Parts: sequence; C-alpha cells; structure tokens
Amino acid sequence: MNKKKNKKSGRRILCILLVFLVLLIVALLFFGKKESNVTTAPVQREAEVVSNTYTQVIDISGYVEPYDSQTLRFRSTGAVTAVYVEEGDRVEEGALLASIDNTSQQATLQEIRNQIEEAELNGAQRDLELLRLREIAAEKSLEYTNIVAPFSGEIASVDVDEGDYFEGGDEVITIVDRSRLKATVEIDEIDMQYVEEGQKAELIFESCPDEAVEAVVSYIPMLGRYSDQGIGVVDVELLIENPPSLIMPGFTFEGTLEDEGEVEMLIIPQSAIRRGRGGMETVNKKLDDGSVETIEIRTSYLGEGLAELLSGNLKEGDILVYGATQGGR
Repeated sequence: MNKKKNKKSGRRILCILLVFLVLLIVALLFFGKKESNVTTAPVQREAEVVSNTYTQVIDISGYVEPYDSQTLRFRSTGAVTAVYVEEGDRVEEGALLASIDNTSQQATLQEIRNQIEEAELNGAQRDLELLRLREIAAEKSLEYTNIVAPFSGEIASVDVDEGDYFEGGDEVITIVDRSRLKATVEIDEIDMQYVEEGQKAELIFESCPDEAVEAVVSYIPMLGRYSDQGIGVVDVELLIENPPSLIMPGFTFEGTLEDEGEVEMLIIPQSAIRRGRGGMETVNKKLDDGSVETIEIRTSYLGEGLAELLSGNLKEGDILVYGATQGGR
C-alpha cells in the first residue's frame, strides 16, 4: 500500500517539474524575442575642426639616367679610316673619335682656295665673294668627315671598325655623361604649389640602402599633362651631383621632396566624412542655433583616422556632427 502512494507522489513531482521547465523555456523565448526587437539608437558624436602646422613632404619615385647621352653619326659617306676610342674610354669635349676618308673633301677645299688666290690677284671682287662662300661650305664638308665628342663623358658603345663603309646619318658611337645623374618624377597638381627649382630631395636606392642621396629640383616644365589616373601632373626633373659609384643609370629609387617652409592645414576625423556617388564627400556642420548644415568638401587621408581638408566651407573651431542621422539644409 505504501509503495503505491510513493510511486504516485513521485509521478506528481515529475509532472510538476516538466510543466515548470516548459513554462521557463516559453518565458525565455518570449522575453528573448522581445529584447531582440529593441534597437539601440545611434549615438551622435561631435568633433571639432582643428588646425595643425607641419612641413610638407612629397613622396617620389623613379629611376635615374645619365645627365647627358648622345648617339653620334657620320654626316658624310665613305670608308672609315680611323677609330680612336674604345668602349669605356673617358674623353673630353672636342676629342676626335672617328674619321672617314676625306680625300675628296680636301681636294675640293684646296681647289677653291686656289681660285680665291687667283681672284685676289686679278681683283675680281664679285667672284671672290662667291668663292669665300664656297670655301665655308667646303670646310663644313671636310669637318663632317670626323666625329668629335660633343661633351666630356664616357664611351658607352662603339659600332664601327676601320675599313667599314658608312652612309651619312648612320649611328656609330654612343657617349654618356655619368658624372651627374638626372631623374624625372611625377608631381601631383595639388603638390606643385610646394615645389620650386633648387629644392632639395632625398633619394634611397636599393644598391646603397643605408645612404640617403641628395638631389635638387633642376627643371620645372612650363606645361603639365593629364595622367592615366585622370589627374593633372607635372614631370619635374631632379639632378644628382657626384652620385655614389654604386648607382648606375637605370637604377630605381624612392624618396621625398621636402618643403622647407611650414604649412598650415585643417584636420577632421575620417569617420565624420560621408561619401556619395562619384566620390563626393560631405560633412554635417553644427550651426549656432543647433541645426545642421551639410557641407561639400574635398580631403586627403593622412592615416590614423584623420584627414586633411583640401577644400570646403569649414574653418578652425567648427563642430562636425556624425554617427547619427542628421537632417542637412
């Protein structure tokens, strides 16, 4: 008799526990769903437009070339009678490098000079003036049978041997000046206001990474150009005086062009900027009456979540509102 009562009591307690567990699960689901439908309102944030003074640094890159390089040609036709240089030779400006047969040119010049002497003896003034002009032309023809160095430098290549026959205009010798090197770097139209001739640059080459090589802006062209990226650029020329021996024409570099003066810029947080179609940038400016005005701007990202204001109706001390939906006007 007692065993039956104990069994009934145990079943009753088990049923009560199951009902309680079901009610608990339903309650958790109900309140959990209710809480999940609650949305947190966006937090409105404010930031002040601040001013900062800095030194403008422009990143540059490129490769170096000889300061001067020229491929030389014979300006007359004939057989080569002499080659006076080899590849790698150092020559001075005006040095004789190669010659072709000039027998015909010498004969023509001598004949004209004989005629000049005869005209001087006979007093034929009109003939003498014409002969003087022919003499100048013959001297030029004789000069064109020689190749001379147009500047001091090194012989980079020699494509001629004694006895070869060349037509006028054929390329035969290349001379380069490596005592100085030059490079052309592309400067963005925004940065050109900070660039001027004589300005210093520091270049780093992989061939001598521990040494900063100094260069100067040697030439700024009068015209810019439209780049493949759709912006205006200027091809500025740099000059390296007395480059290290480890740097050769064709070597690449990265470096900086630094403006010696200080530049003032306005800084705003990157998170305050909203971007629309076509890359248009806007911010919400808080007005004195508490309302908000949408301002169209243009910026340059500086890193660390900050941007430089390039254009837009903002000034130091203006308050920007962001992080919540704001109605502009």
